[in-house]
Amino acid sequence: MQFGIFTVGDVTTDPTTGRTPTEAERIKAMVAIAQKAEEVGLDVFATGEHHNPPFVPSSPTTMLGYIAARTERIVLSTSTTLITTNDPVKIAEDFAMLQHLADGRVDLMLGRGNTGPVYPWFGKDIREGIPLAIENYALLHKLWREDVVNWQGRFRTPLQSFTSTPRPLDDVPPFVWHGSIRSPEIAEQAAYYGDGFFANNIFWPKEHFIQLINLYRRRYEHYGHGSADQAIVGLGGQVFMRKNSQDAVREFRPYFDNAPVYGHGPSLEEFTEETPLTVGSPQEVIDKTLTFRESFGDYQRQLFLMDHAGLPLKTVLEQLDLLGEEVVPVLRREMAARRPAHVPDAPTHASLLARRNEEVLS
Repeated sequence: MQFGIFTVGDVTTDPTTGRTPTEAERIKAMVAIAQKAEEVGLDVFATGEHHNPPFVPSSPTTMLGYIAARTERIVLSTSTTLITTNDPVKIAEDFAMLQHLADGRVDLMLGRGNTGPVYPWFGKDIREGIPLAIENYALLHKLWREDVVNWQGRFRTPLQSFTSTPRPLDDVPPFVWHGSIRSPEIAEQAAYYGDGFFANNIFWPKEHFIQLINLYRRRYEHYGHGSADQAIVGLGGQVFMRKNSQDAVREFRPYFDNAPVYGHGPSLEEFTEETPLTVGSPQEVIDKTLTFRESFGDYQRQLFLMDHAGLPLKTVLEQLDLLGEEVVPVLRREMAARRPAHVPDAPTHASLLARRNEEVLS
């Protein structure tokens, strides 16, 4: 079981001080958060991709390459790579390069994003979002597995005898998660290729994500990749902790009330009741996170959103201390004790390389 954090990289005014960080401050804060995540024993740091204010992570591989040079163990990922508006050739080459620089500590999560105007900014039509996601990934999948590619599709110029460079490290492509908030077609795509499926699990009640994950599991088995309970599932989550739950609620409330995504809507109490958001003590975070298994089955990756809505860096680093010292060790132990032996771990470069070598020998 992998535990980590994911960020959307928002630049948001701190409602308690009225101060807005600069873009430079926010970018450097994300680097500090990634380094802290490794320091406290987390497994994954993932960044989103956005091309509009108030977000800064427009070039995830640049940021992750910088972080790779300053870390040794943590897996570096994206929480969204826009498969619809990025050229799959560029994705193939950028992430293979990152693989080499990070000694294989790389995977990525593909998604369509949730910002409609990004499509015309990059010359695409939002009405073609699903077909773009399907076609672009088919090409990306081929580029990483075939040394010479001949290809023709609807959305980009044809390729003739093309080789993307560098080739994936050890001839093993980065593991791909397909992320979705609402699209069953993306769950189907993940199942077809035997890739991972990541449910955002932030904004909506769990019943919505249960439907998507159950569809993915059934289709994963249908395509012959393993039994439904062996499908590779990741979940998001969102927490804010203090030793005393009342202190957590009191401190987080102004950030929640003014957050760009869900501020000025349901109350904090309503949101924590209806969604996976947990605001309270470390034990409350443990208890609620353990219920995810009851809803979604055994899964491989749990990422938490912790650095948004204007929370200052000092507070986020304190949150990571609590997560690494008091929450994740208990979750690791409890999840491991409850997981059947036939349910696989989250794929890593090492495990994918070992599997490829076994297939070659057989």
